Amino acid sequence: MANRHLSRSIVLQTLFEWDFMTTSGQGNAWTDDKIKEALNRNLREFAPGLEDDVFVSTLVKEVFKNYKVIDEIIEKAAPDWPLDKISVVDRNILRIGLTELLFGDRNQVPPKVAINEAIELAKTFGGENSGKFVNGVLGAVYKEIGEPGKEQISKKKKSEEPIDITKLPIEELGGALIYAKKDNVLLLALVHDVFGYWTLSKGKIGDNSEIANEGVEEGTVRKIKEEVGLDIVIKEKIGENEYVASHPEKGKTLKKVTYFLAESEYQELKLGDSGGLDNARWFQFRELSELRIYNDIIPLITRAIEILSKK
Repeated sequence: MANRHLSRSIVLQTLFEWDFMTTSGQGNAWTDDKIKEALNRNLREFAPGLEDDVFVSTLVKEVFKNYKVIDEIIEKAAPDWPLDKISVVDRNILRIGLTELLFGDRNQVPPKVAINEAIELAKTFGGENSGKFVNGVLGAVYKEIGEPGKEQISKKKKSEEPIDITKLPIEELGGALIYAKKDNVLLLALVHDVFGYWTLSKGKIGDNSEIANEGVEEGTVRKIKEEVGLDIVIKEKIGENEYVASHPEKGKTLKKVTYFLAESEYQELKLGDSGGLDNARWFQFRELSELRIYNDIIPLITRAIEILSKK
């Protein structure tokens, strides 16, 4: 395992070189061969004997394969920190951590291990607050993807002081599962987030001073229009979710989401500039079982299908 930590350090060194050259306008010269050359040089200099380490080469390939998506995730998880304002070391540690967390083999590197290893890199190579910052960002993403592997966490965690949610600031959101008919076939509209899941369109209610007093239904109609371009008619409430979200700078917030079943005329979905989403499309009922959907969203979709099947 010590070799794995050293391997990640070598990957970080290689990413640092690439990132530095990119920001100085020379990044286009970094072909696959150039990346491999830099990696091998760093291995020879800092980790002799690991030149044939499959873990190192695989991790570098995965980071470069997915870094554009990963950068979008970083921007969503740390909205107050534009990517170019995050230090070169910290943003590349986040790229490594998120690659392992989201695209790695969880049997080889469990999510908690990926997070802890990134934190250790930050403490070793970053600034005074790097460990805390990396922990905040990766922790926020970990919660967004449903905390995979949480059941494997040591029982010691269960004895820790629980979060008193009554003392957390509350953020109210509204969302909808939208249905429409095309050629007499019922379709459902879903959005795809940068974490790789299909989910329901939603947004914050009263998110500026001019609409601070809007109701949940009114706000949901507005947010759906902004996010996917549809004019909806809310039919009925299908459920509520609440969860604690962690912001790397602002701390924990209790998010309360009210979900509705809503009807719309069929039209092509137009994804707005809401951040954190990369696709939106209509699905037939039979297609849903093949999709990657959050566990807490599945009961809402099931409830909606039951309602629609009776119409």
